[in-house]
Amino acid sequence: MRDQLKSATWLTAERLWRYPAILLFLLSAAAGMLAVTAKGDLDAFGRPLGTDFSEIWIAGTEVDQGHPGQPYDNAAHFAAQEAHFGALDAYYVWPYPPYFLVPAALLGLLPYLPALVVWQSATLALYLVCVLAGLRGTRLPIAPTIIAALAFPAVFINLGHGQNGFLTAALLAGGLLALRHRPLVAGLIFALLAYKPHLGLVVPAALLAAGQWRAIAAAAVGIAAMTLATIAAFGVATWQGFFSGAHFTQTVILEQGALGFDKVQSVFAAVRLLGGAVPLAYALQAVTTAATLAALIGLWHSRADWRLKAAALITASLLATPYVLDYDMVALAPALAFIILHGCEKGFGPFEKSALAIVWVAPLFARPLGSIGLPLGVIVMAGFFAGIIHRALREMPQAGRNACETAETRPT
Repeated sequence: MRDQLKSATWLTAERLWRYPAILLFLLSAAAGMLAVTAKGDLDAFGRPLGTDFSEIWIAGTEVDQGHPGQPYDNAAHFAAQEAHFGALDAYYVWPYPPYFLVPAALLGLLPYLPALVVWQSATLALYLVCVLAGLRGTRLPIAPTIIAALAFPAVFINLGHGQNGFLTAALLAGGLLALRHRPLVAGLIFALLAYKPHLGLVVPAALLAAGQWRAIAAAAVGIAAMTLATIAAFGVATWQGFFSGAHFTQTVILEQGALGFDKVQSVFAAVRLLGGAVPLAYALQAVTTAATLAALIGLWHSRADWRLKAAALITASLLATPYVLDYDMVALAPALAFIILHGCEKGFGPFEKSALAIVWVAPLFARPLGSIGLPLGVIVMAGFFAGIIHRALREMPQAGRNACETAETRPT
């Protein structure tokens, strides 16, 4: 067993597409059952289809009705949700800065289900484009690659929640892909991450470490322009509502675990899941964030391969924040693509291929195992990040070697 994991001989070409294809079929069947048993906008359990999307769509309708500050009024926002969907067991809070009111308002112009389909289809397409772009240069066959990207378990978690994980993954990967040759475009793409600011915390530090001044300037201009535009469109009160609501998100959602600590895949949530106090959770998260940031800065200041830097930045974006949900793990797909691209050119070390398979499947088990006290998600992400740093440290030229030239995965 150990030898098989070390050499990854079990990862044959056939298994690399058959297993994802089987999982894709099963998850698609489950999603289909949820759809066909729905009644109007609600599933068989009385929840809005694409549960979390309900908050996005309701916020958009509130903006369209001339009340852009209402999403930040918890009581009014919840009343609007129940006015459309009926009595709800869960409250879907609006924690986003006013930037995200713009796409929400556009989606609010459509009926609920068409808006949900448009939202998920458009952002899923962006996600696929970025994953495939991240693999450009390998000899991996296209069809199995697309199957593996679609079967990535975090994809279905995101679809089930109607969430924005596809958009986050596309913005992180798209900015990194553009950074090498179009830094101004990259900066503008990174600026769009301000819609979910806690997942963009490490980006400025990495850009500074690499001396990417044009990208930094473009991002700063982009954020300033978006901020002024939202103030002009929605008023200062929306920003006041956002900052006031941040306390509710921090205390009720994060610290008290209103969503469930099994859904949150951070060191903070892991400590709380295991019974640790809030101060201890913040302390260990701070240590994790500092260590991750230090390693990322060192990597981006070095001459390491850009694909390793890109994968590390995406993974660090998830590790450095106390508030990251399992659907946010969609961003690991382009990170995996960057590592696979690098490995196909430079070769894979012992256990690396098996480790990548574990990262790929981890989102499927993160929440179930979290419900019994095992914070698998953050453990796997931390191990993945450490593996990227280790790979960068030991990287040496391996001319003429291409680990993806043959159909079968050969021992290393």
